[in-house]
Amino acid sequence: MSEPARRFEKIAFVSSQTPEADAARLRLVARYGAVEPEDADIVVALGGDGLMLQTLHRFRDRGLPIYGMHRGSVGFLMNTFREEGLPERLSAAQHVAIHPLIMEAVDANGVRHRAPAINEVSLWRQSYQAAKLRISIDGRVRLEELICDGVIVATPAGSTAYNLSAHGPILPLGTALLALTPISPFRPRRWRGALVPDKARIDIAVLEADKRPVSAAADHYEVRDIIAVSARLDSASSIDILFDPDHGLEERILREQFVY
Repeated sequence: MSEPARRFEKIAFVSSQTPEADAARLRLVARYGAVEPEDADIVVALGGDGLMLQTLHRFRDRGLPIYGMHRGSVGFLMNTFREEGLPERLSAAQHVAIHPLIMEAVDANGVRHRAPAINEVSLWRQSYQAAKLRISIDGRVRLEELICDGVIVATPAGSTAYNLSAHGPILPLGTALLALTPISPFRPRRWRGALVPDKARIDIAVLEADKRPVSAAADHYEVRDIIAVSARLDSASSIDILFDPDHGLEERILREQFVY
């Protein structure tokens, strides 16, 4: 038996603060009322995927579901904007739990940095010279030397973002895998990446770091001059995203694979 639809009474609205998004927020607040996020039982985000990513980080582990409506540029994670019938749409929406990655990076001064990533952990060269990287999975070296512009570790939710632009695979939600995708690989030339179990720990060592400096980022959090990075799924942390039943994320991911 399916669970009864949940009725959301206290809505907080956030926007990307563009004129279009702010105008939409004002109209929705006038129509449905609003509360501050700390008093809400749901957050409606108005903007594009950039705002959605910021909102997911802001309310991570708060237990607040996030429902996005497209008032920006790229809107892969957003629902169609419509002012009418918002309470009914929220009650009927499908819930998708997203688990972030945890990035742990060590910089050239030995300082350790830790940050969550909902889409991906990425490394890329800081200078004109290609990066040299060694990749290990669960403590075992799998690629002794990768010469490239960088590498991406993407979650299923993030597999359609930067990972897809780098010709990485699209992972349907619920797939117990992470995508490990090189950026402009030079050697080994034919290596196009790997699919890794999402319970695995991925360690990336920077070779010749003085000569070939490398940056790392967990979504928008960047660390420069790193010498080592690890990434693993944080299954204890989750964020709830809501999608209209006729426009769910799994359908979008499936449809994206047939775009040419």
